Amino acid sequence: MTTMAPITSQEESVDPRDPLLRLTNFFDEGSMSLLHTRDKSGVQAAVGRVKGVRTISYCTDGTVMGGAMGVVGCAHIVNAIDTAIAEQAPIVGIWHSGGARLAEGVEALHAVGKVFEAMVRASGYVPQISVVVGFAAGGAAYGPALTDIVIMAPAGRVFVTGPDVVRSVTGEQVDMESLGGPLTHGKKSGVSHITADSEPDALWRARRLIGMFSQQGHFSRQRAEAGDTDLRALLPESNRRAYDVHPVVHGLLDTDLAADGETEISSFEEIQPKYAPNIVVGFGRLSGRSVGVVANNPLRMGGCLNSLSAEKAARFVRLCDAFGIPLIVLTDVPGYLPGVGQEWDGVVRRGAKLLHAFAECSVPRVTLVTRKIYGGAYIAMNSRALGATAVFAWPGSEVAVMGAKAAVGILHKKALAAAADDEREALHERLAVEHEAIAGGVGRAQSIGVVDEIIDPAKTRSIVAEALASAPARRGRHKNIPL
Repeated sequence: MTTMAPITSQEESVDPRDPLLRLTNFFDEGSMSLLHTRDKSGVQAAVGRVKGVRTISYCTDGTVMGGAMGVVGCAHIVNAIDTAIAEQAPIVGIWHSGGARLAEGVEALHAVGKVFEAMVRASGYVPQISVVVGFAAGGAAYGPALTDIVIMAPAGRVFVTGPDVVRSVTGEQVDMESLGGPLTHGKKSGVSHITADSEPDALWRARRLIGMFSQQGHFSRQRAEAGDTDLRALLPESNRRAYDVHPVVHGLLDTDLAADGETEISSFEEIQPKYAPNIVVGFGRLSGRSVGVVANNPLRMGGCLNSLSAEKAARFVRLCDAFGIPLIVLTDVPGYLPGVGQEWDGVVRRGAKLLHAFAECSVPRVTLVTRKIYGGAYIAMNSRALGATAVFAWPGSEVAVMGAKAAVGILHKKALAAAADDEREALHERLAVEHEAIAGGVGRAQSIGVVDEIIDPAKTRSIVAEALASAPARRGRHKNIPL
């Protein structure tokens, strides 16, 4: 049974690793109660409020054996997770741990395994967020990895085996930061979803996400219409020019308040911004309601899908579905990135994850074609065939197997080769126009029902919000396996 222990001022410590200090900094002021009396277990668990939301949290104790996890400490974490499940409350783990306690041997390993089992039981049922503020090494590395969101502070280090072991086994020379620091996991491995500027920033980002998950809000038609603006003006005039999709995402979503409570910022909280940056995913609010955004980014690889971006997007789609968060999919994609490297890297296997994620998805989800959507990527990016709630397109966008000029180059290869040199390009252009009218124009896509409506870019916010608000609210019934 959960017991509440009061906090006394003399328990507070100036040691920045002190779990009471970290938990106090995390919760709303004056709202925290301990789930057990303080001990030498290496773990402290507590309950409190985050932006008014009842939240459970546990913090490994960096002041006791470097936060190493033993039988008693692991039992505290399992109890905290069970409490979150029973109360249907979000749970946040603050990690500073060297892994299982060596002195307790296999008993400690078994106890850590019970923590993992509890995390899997909670998966997809209550939001689980990890904030890595120090080491999360050995067995402790898999704790954050099993949760929904991993936030790393600058001092965070996540690795299964440390530099000394790596050096002795493989001969590789590496330091702790290169092996498991925020840059490594934010850009190379994809383990970290958010890289914070500081420990306070990491805790603030966790608080912000709890709001997205647990205070999802409702769509406001008035707010959506008031925020309508011509989003197409953010794109370059030439359809051949690359652009950064972030301003479009920010323009679509509401604004929010920064950590200081005064400065207005975008409500968009991007996930894994430097990992597979050719696709952008993250949470935000649209007319007052939490939404997830998936967007191709033409600035990176022309916006092509590849193995990593498909896997990244698939995991995010399943995360949103598990917690009933509607999805907005912004598409401007020339297809899947071709090449031997991609095939060997599992683009078929990983690309199938995105297909599966959208086809399985039950939350309302709207797709908007801003410029083009070609080939297999057309299907994968929340197409009508996979059950999209609605598919909208801006005027002049293209929906096709491939670009008209490329298609004509294949379909009319002989005719183009036979044309005189000074006439070939004109013929190519004319055939491309004819082909686009038949197969590539958005009008054709609308006529067969795979695009619902060609919309005014200046009314995108209100139209998308209305489509999501009109759809039945649903939530997926599945866990959130780390794809």
